[in-house]
Amino acid sequence: MRETDHNQREELLSQAFADNHSDTGRGAIDDAASVTVGDHRGAGADGRAGHAVTTGDMDLAERNSFRRVIRETDVHHEEQADGYDVEYRKLRLEQVILVGVWTEGTVAEVEAALAELAALAETAGADVIDMLYQRRDTPDPGTYIGSGKVAELREIVAATGADTVVCDGELSPGQLVALEKELDCKVIDRTMLILDIFAQHAKSREGKAQVALAQMEYLITRVRGWGQALSRQAGGRAGSNGGVGLRGPGETKIEADRRRLRSDMAKLRRELAGMTRSREVKRHRRAESLTPTIAIAGYTNAGKSSLINALTNAGVLVENALFATLDPTTRRAELADGRAVIFTDTVGFVRHLPTQLVEAFKSTLEEVLGADLVLHVVDGSDPFPLGQVEAVNGVIADIVRETGQEAPPEILVVNKVDTADPLVIAELRHALDDAVFVSARTGEGIDELESRIELFLNSLDAHVTVEIPYTRGELVSRVHEHGTVLREEYTDAGTVLEARMPTELAASLSEFAVGEDAEDNRE
Repeated sequence: MRETDHNQREELLSQAFADNHSDTGRGAIDDAASVTVGDHRGAGADGRAGHAVTTGDMDLAERNSFRRVIRETDVHHEEQADGYDVEYRKLRLEQVILVGVWTEGTVAEVEAALAELAALAETAGADVIDMLYQRRDTPDPGTYIGSGKVAELREIVAATGADTVVCDGELSPGQLVALEKELDCKVIDRTMLILDIFAQHAKSREGKAQVALAQMEYLITRVRGWGQALSRQAGGRAGSNGGVGLRGPGETKIEADRRRLRSDMAKLRRELAGMTRSREVKRHRRAESLTPTIAIAGYTNAGKSSLINALTNAGVLVENALFATLDPTTRRAELADGRAVIFTDTVGFVRHLPTQLVEAFKSTLEEVLGADLVLHVVDGSDPFPLGQVEAVNGVIADIVRETGQEAPPEILVVNKVDTADPLVIAELRHALDDAVFVSARTGEGIDELESRIELFLNSLDAHVTVEIPYTRGELVSRVHEHGTVLREEYTDAGTVLEARMPTELAASLSEFAVGEDAEDNRE
């Protein structure tokens, strides 16, 4: 009996596998509902699969059709190769279809955007089985892609057995409900996907609270309920709940959910306010220490943690995943001239970063504005690195507007030059005149970057000569720790130091100044 059940189970699994991977079923859908883009590298001079696509006049059928993006690692190839059982794979990974709307730009740009969305989905723990996009002037206000395309997408979802559809944009509550009703599967948007990744990667108490607040702010307008079916009924015996004349529908389930969300959000804001004060105290102590602070900011997965490891040998977590770093990591290091500096690794940015995250992570993002210098890291291996620069600059501009602080000076650092396309690097060298090109993995350009940091910090310093009595040895130690000693002599009166040092330290040593510095102080 057991052997018979086992054979039946094997037959069912084999049939399910054949249904999910049937070329015939998929091909019929491709012919009816989509235009295959294929591998663009062999498609002609413009790399567009043999047909010119412009933002102007287009053939009606071509304009209104879905386009399928074929990834280099096609559907389930890795999953099939690893030998896992089909049933286990379905339990292990959520099967998702990515859907985008192309409103502007080139085909390569929209496919790069979908590739980034695929990386986000895989970071969240999903398996991307298909990627589709449609050319429209604007997203459909009702269903994001239009009612006709919803019907075609429903057929694709049924044929592939997808669990979830991820839209590359922020869906309104109405669009979300309409798509889930029509597709009969879970639908999420880009914002919900990023929030889910943040929820998985947050480690500290503050990081978890920030993510929870961002999720609640997003979900409070998207709470769904059953209306009057679960309403609380007032009334009953006289004297309880108002009695005669006051009976009727009370608080509905959806109203109760929203009230609870508002209460939880208020509690989290109070907790974050207390954590913000603690962070401000720590930041104030760092400012009093006279040690320069350098914030490493940039696009997610641009190699910020790898760069801080290359500069400091800090051993910060490095992972080839989006948003691997959510909590700021601070490390102390010494430059080649002996100067001590503090590097802060911050959370990565991404295009269309949800406003809820900017608000919730304000205290963390303020680490960027509180630094003396910002190393703006750009992924040189990305197909469109200049888009990353614009996205990061946009987020920093939003923080500057909200906080009223000024953005510190920055040095552009193009990372991953060892794996980047030489043509892209040449374009960046032309567009970014003052950038430093490095490889955190191989060490290329790290010495040049350290020299640029030293030159910048030297420009903030005062060049003074002081004679410190032997009884004040602690001041000599402070000059060595926070400044760069150019000359050191010993006289009968004390230690003569010619050094570059922070202006605050130079002001505190003004009484020991000698030579021209002493004359300037007397004036």
